[in-house]
Amino acid sequence: MKEKEKYKLLLSGLLLLLLAINYPLLDKELTEWLVDYEVGYVERIVDGDTVIVNGTSVRLLGINTPEKGEIFYGEAKEFLESKIGLKMIRMKAGKEDTDRYGRKLRYVFYDGKNVNVEIVREGYGNFYFPSGKDKYYSEFVNSWESCLDAGKNICEKSKACAECITLKRLDVKSQEVVISNRCEKPCDLKGWTLKDEGRKIFVFPEFVLKTDVKILVGEGENQGESLYWSGEEYVWTQTGDSLFLRDDEGKLVLWWSY
Repeated sequence: MKEKEKYKLLLSGLLLLLLAINYPLLDKELTEWLVDYEVGYVERIVDGDTVIVNGTSVRLLGINTPEKGEIFYGEAKEFLESKIGLKMIRMKAGKEDTDRYGRKLRYVFYDGKNVNVEIVREGYGNFYFPSGKDKYYSEFVNSWESCLDAGKNICEKSKACAECITLKRLDVKSQEVVISNRCEKPCDLKGWTLKDEGRKIFVFPEFVLKTDVKILVGEGENQGESLYWSGEEYVWTQTGDSLFLRDDEGKLVLWWSY
């Protein structure tokens, strides 16, 4: 047998031995090495879902955290700071490279974990997929459901009439939402909020729900059992969205996703 062929056989045998001894670890390392990641240094945390990496603004994909002035805004920012502040991270792009503000859109990984998913699991943001669902979508949904089970932070359940309120209908085509009260007692919804996955939010005026209330997107006069979400052309997206109903303390009454 030629020397070259002996060398090939020896190398093949060694590789098979390595695979047999620790295939899962080797497979994980090889996969991570082959995936196209960007590496960068987190210089500053802007808020719960935006950071500055290598001098560039980066918006974390798959999540939406509270805005300034909203409950848990500060906590979400502090959580992200504790995770990746002043650290080297890996980033992976999604369907789109940048948003309309010029920010990079990225999944952020540190210490082998998807930080974006962790933010949802710990109740510092909801999942958010405005460009449509991708391969990470199920991870975010599972993390959100885990957060609900634990009642963490923005996942904490409301006790204010929550057992009475149900979602009767969400019609994407007509942009119409119908919320129902299945109890005999009336429910005061003043200051409650209805929100999509993103930044669009409806604040209930002084309103007592006895049976049903219909919330319509568009201009109109609030009367009877019809309320209008003015200032918006649309709220609920065709590609998929979620509805979050919260009481006047920001506690979660109900949510629904499609």
